Amino acid sequence: MAETVRRLRGDEGGELQVHGSCNLIQTLLKHRLIDEFRLWIFPVLLGSGKRLFGEGTVPAGLQLVETQTSTTGVVLQVYRDAGTLTYGSFALEQPSAEEVERRRKVDAAD
Repeated sequence: MAETVRRLRGDEGGELQVHGSCNLIQTLLKHRLIDEFRLWIFPVLLGSGKRLFGEGTVPAGLQLVETQTSTTGVVLQVYRDAGTLTYGSFALEQPSAEEVERRRKVDAAD
């Protein structure tokens, strides 16, 4: 499958799209054959179901390049490959001494 998709990508013509195939997505991810994700997130909870990025997904970094919200609350997001996965932290940085002093002055003025 991967070789066929690789060949099709090299041909002249339109874009290739995959709609909701969890198994095919895993194969394409493994071979780095996905240029862009267009995810539609609907504001509903349906319970159990198939995960698009479930067990066996190859870790990858993604970059958000576009986001829109429809009038009905559907969020449309476009992600592209961001290369090597980097890990970060949600920890808050400690403010500098200057920032601590600035905050003290603001609080004192109130």
